[in-house]
Amino acid sequence: MTAASVTARTRAVTEAAAPDAALAAVRTVFTRWDERFSLYRPDSEISRIARGDIRLTQASAELRDCYAIALDWRDRTDGVFTPHRADGVLDLSGVVKSLAIAEAGEALRGLGLSEWSVNAGGDLLVSGDQSPGQDWVAGIVDPASRHELLASVPLVAPVRAVATSGSAERGEHIWTSAGGGPSPYRQVSVIGLDIVTVDVLATTIIAGGEAALGRSIETFPIEVLAVLRDGSLVATAGLRSGQS
Repeated sequence: MTAASVTARTRAVTEAAAPDAALAAVRTVFTRWDERFSLYRPDSEISRIARGDIRLTQASAELRDCYAIALDWRDRTDGVFTPHRADGVLDLSGVVKSLAIAEAGEALRGLGLSEWSVNAGGDLLVSGDQSPGQDWVAGIVDPASRHELLASVPLVAPVRAVATSGSAERGEHIWTSAGGGPSPYRQVSVIGLDIVTVDVLATTIIAGGEAALGRSIETFPIEVLAVLRDGSLVATAGLRSGQS
């Protein structure tokens, strides 16, 4: 299961138990998504589909809804983003993590918390301010040195989400849509309004290369910081000017 962390700021002594409740709520959300959607778990529903134990049409409504979301993004990205692996296995990991993060955020709001961050595998969703009058700041790690930052990006409302995709931590797990070779980008970070959009587009740009980057920034209200294979950087105008 993806490692996740939550930070929640409370306003009063009466909210002293809120951090424990927040952590428990987020853990419950991620555990449920992992149990259903992880291909690393032989007992998960999606693993049963991959083995042929059940058909997609026999799957739960939640899984079929997730599949529909993935197909919608396939259409919106001209087929670059896809829920189907080259070997034909259904893999919804491209949307599952961000959907889980979004649900975790709703769970925190349900607890009455308005100022929090949820970080799952480097993908970040925030709400409110980090402290009174201070915006949340996302650190984008250098893929060549995981102890160094390439940039620190303030998440000024309505910008609430950051997602990073690439090969620095997991190896070559995303391939270009044309030719099947490795991506021209070693890492892509996308900053925007919601976690599902930025997560999908980070994967899309890695997979689709320069053409996908151009289409994404023309179509969606996002900023992008990409690291090319030679270590050089490509940044959209908002990041170059210091505004996200």
